[in-house]
Amino acid sequence: MTTSDLDPIERLLAERACERVILELVRRLDLGEPSTVSDLFTPDGVWDWPYDQRRIEGREALRKYFGSRPVDRLSRRMCTNILVTVDSPDTAAATTYFATYRVDGYAEGTLVAPRLPANIGHYQDTFRKIDGTWLLATRTLVLPFGGPTERLESAGQS
Repeated sequence: MTTSDLDPIERLLAERACERVILELVRRLDLGEPSTVSDLFTPDGVWDWPYDQRRIEGREALRKYFGSRPVDRLSRRMCTNILVTVDSPDTAAATTYFATYRVDGYAEGTLVAPRLPANIGHYQDTFRKIDGTWLLATRTLVLPFGGPTERLESAGQS
């Protein structure tokens, strides 16, 4: 079967399911469930950052990696230009542009003055459909603009 043989509704549903995985990953990272990001990957899933030579493989390693982010980190990722290409009934790829706003040393309930993004780049993702569910097989971070995470001096200070 070629991609041109896919029913247009099946293609649309696959594209939307993959977009949903991307958006759910960002929600979990930014809103307090970082270790559960691993559940959005295939059992052998890979998160790869070639620039930093960081490669995390497998759900348990991904759970540990994402779960180890600082508890006082405040982040918001703005994702846009999500382009999903369905390659077959069970595989797809996507490119997503992002900007990450992030600080450490955040205390709940404080307002942080606006900052420049800590990172701007894009993700290259591949997906596999397993038992009817679309999951990330690989996520590669391409980061042309990046810097260290700023640490707030004290709670409530911006």
